[in-house]
Amino acid sequence: MRPDTPAEHADSAAHVAEAERLERTAGLYPQDAEHLLSQAAAHLELAGERARASALYDRLLSSGAAVPLENPALVRALKAANLWEYGHEAEARAIIDGVRATAPRTPGPWVIVAEALEAHDELQEAHETFTRAATVLMGTAGEDPEPPQEVRPVLFGRHRVRRMLGEAHDAWDTLADGLHTGPVPLDELHDPKRVWSLGSDDPAELRAEISRLRAELGGYRQQLSRPFPVAVLHWPAGELAELVAAYPSLAAEYPSHEEHLATIEAALRELAASGTPNLGIVTATVPSYEAFAASEGAGPAEVSLLPQYATTLASRGRARPWPPAATDPCWCASGRTYGECHGVR
Repeated sequence: MRPDTPAEHADSAAHVAEAERLERTAGLYPQDAEHLLSQAAAHLELAGERARASALYDRLLSSGAAVPLENPALVRALKAANLWEYGHEAEARAIIDGVRATAPRTPGPWVIVAEALEAHDELQEAHETFTRAATVLMGTAGEDPEPPQEVRPVLFGRHRVRRMLGEAHDAWDTLADGLHTGPVPLDELHDPKRVWSLGSDDPAELRAEISRLRAELGGYRQQLSRPFPVAVLHWPAGELAELVAAYPSLAAEYPSHEEHLATIEAALRELAASGTPNLGIVTATVPSYEAFAASEGAGPAEVSLLPQYATTLASRGRARPWPPAATDPCWCASGRTYGECHGVR
């Protein structure tokens, strides 16, 4: 299997360009500014433009924002995590304290500030934050044996930090173990000794560790702002050829790349005509799809996994809005504008 090279790890210039596109779109659709500018800030962070990302978070949090924020605690948490990464620890800590004091009723802000603390080796504070989050969102341990999907990252994060602290399992750890459905048990995923395998010269050990990490990252993540788009899966030509070569039974689903592209555009137009809002396109890669299949305990040749994979990518903010403007590059990467390519009616 070749190394995965997803779009979010493209060069800095591509991230900056995407951030600027999202900023322009936010200017056209102020009701979606919270979602679009948060995504733009994430691209700037990936490009190393952390001061510009902070400016976008400040823009969202300013009293002059055109539309009130749906989740201001989430934006503050994102800002704090970003500030800490480029040396503004004191300000980041102050914001984190403020987020925790407001006790938000959604898991996103809690997870972000706890993971920021964890990333900077503040494990005890991270543990206290995850525990406080679980208490606020779930009540006493054991009250809710089936917490909502979006709350589960709180339990999984708490389990991970407690393993690093060497704490014995408690009721919430047991609940997290039972909720985890991946092929690798949580105790193994969160074993601090795992990191030593990354220093091995044995390719088999390294591949095994990569598989474990993919399994951990393959769990569903809650969308942290607006509901994610109804997204259609797009395979670039090279990826589709690799997919069909590896799993020939999928050739029935994808007879040719040209037909695949035509089907995407037709499906999106049909959805738009039916009144479905918030449409998008997610770009697939074979390694990412294989990792998703592994996280689901299924084989990549199963056709039923394809729409689930598309939904998962969309829930992680990977979807590009459809339709693009007529003068924007076409979503199929043909090099032509949308109006000259699939936008022709």
